[in-house]
Amino acid sequence: MKLASLKAGGRDGTLVVVARDLSRAQAVPTIARTLQAALDDWATLAPQLEAVYATLNADPAAGAPFDPAQAASPLPRAYQWVDGSAYVNHVELVRKARGAEMPPSFWTDPLMYQGCSDGFLAPTDPIPAASEAWGVDFEAEIAVVTDDVPMGVSADAARGHIKLLMLVNDVSLRNLIPAELGKGFGFLQSKPASSFSPVAVTPDELGAAWDGGVVHRPLVTHLNGALFGQPDAGVDMTFDFPTLVAHAAKTRPLAAGSVVGSGTVSNKLDGGPGKPVTEGGVGYSCLAELRTVETITTGAPKTPFLRFGDRVRIELFDEAGASVFGAIDQQVVRYDGP
Repeated sequence: MKLASLKAGGRDGTLVVVARDLSRAQAVPTIARTLQAALDDWATLAPQLEAVYATLNADPAAGAPFDPAQAASPLPRAYQWVDGSAYVNHVELVRKARGAEMPPSFWTDPLMYQGCSDGFLAPTDPIPAASEAWGVDFEAEIAVVTDDVPMGVSADAARGHIKLLMLVNDVSLRNLIPAELGKGFGFLQSKPASSFSPVAVTPDELGAAWDGGVVHRPLVTHLNGALFGQPDAGVDMTFDFPTLVAHAAKTRPLAAGSVVGSGTVSNKLDGGPGKPVTEGGVGYSCLAELRTVETITTGAPKTPFLRFGDRVRIELFDEAGASVFGAIDQQVVRYDGP
């Protein structure tokens, strides 16, 4: 099943069921007005939404055209957004770029931060930044959405609490990160609003690509129309999604509608950092990783962070080449203040 939230309908949008091919959608106000409402009573409402989904896929005349430009984030705001760093290769490379050592515990205990969730960027909204000097970067990721998760849940039990998956652009302001983390109190200004794919999908939509914990498909990123990266999300993921959910719920329950991110998808190559697409590698899911590899190989980064006017597109395709979630497609723009 595929679900989206149209921008019309207030801060939390209007829930629609979207056809498998993303061509059409059907509003379902008699079932649930918003995706959060559906997640709050998922066991009861999911079968009703599935029935609408079946009709959309069977009847080409059902529903209305679906326009991703009219879509908000599937959850325009969420009770909780936490992002892990499950691809530890990425963490190691980025820390190396800023001269920080990699603690051994990072390979055995997930790294996770709590981001702002009071408002997400829509998948085609611009990325606002007041200055290019902030070091604007994209981070292509995958996220899961949970129902109510009890405190202390095991990773095994956490599998059953994963109800939806989405793509993520976890926007980072790289040049603000070192000073902020240097205070010893975590991210705030360096992690502005993230954006998510036009649709969220139930795990069964991924077929064999979903093994209950990991998505085994390339995550494709284009920068200004050129292929930037296509690392396989199922490769080099040190901590799977059930492990990340259990980590987030170790000392507190998670409310229905909690979003848990994978962190930047990153693949190694022959035990070391991956290569750019132009050199025969799978590329990267953020600029910081490329800049780190450039530093390792040439002594200094040569690729700039995002500039005003740059466009990023993030998408995942099934084996037949069809877009599963729709695309995050955003341009960086200057923010001139309120």
